Amino acid sequence: MNNLTIIFMTLALFTILKVQSIEFKVGGDIGWSIPPSNDTNHFNEWAEHNRFKINDTLRFEYKEDSVLVVTKQEHETCKSANPILSYDTGDTSVELNRSGYFYFISGDSGHCESGLKMIVKVLEHEKVSVQPANQTSANTKSEAMSILKMDSDTLSQTLMIVGIISMFTVFFM
Repeated sequence: MNNLTIIFMTLALFTILKVQSIEFKVGGDIGWSIPPSNDTNHFNEWAEHNRFKINDTLRFEYKEDSVLVVTKQEHETCKSANPILSYDTGDTSVELNRSGYFYFISGDSGHCESGLKMIVKVLEHEKVSVQPANQTSANTKSEAMSILKMDSDTLSQTLMIVGIISMFTVFFM
């Protein structure tokens, strides 16, 4: 194998292994604002329809309001004298730097009670097990099915890289 092939395959491998983060605009089109018709579950429903991973970012866009990162108890009561984090710039990005739950409320009077609050669950990193090459698996079908459980972005990127490597091998080897 020549040096160019080794470099190319190394870059492809790093691309596959790279953990990609996503920036989510909180609340979709309405942003971080009191939900329509006082739909107090609007933001939790939005969060439930997304899959958050470590290093993803939540982007809060708001006017004349604030974002507080609080404890579970403060979230439930809509009151926080000492929030974990507090923002009031109108455009705030919060990195989800760990797995578990994050609790957000509006710091403006009455807004949290009107539904301007949210719970976000961040998933743990998937654990990858490596099986020695000389062992065979008794459960090959379930391992093959796990490939189908990859999220669509990871699967499409992996297939694209495999295609590029295949083309490179055909044309330059």
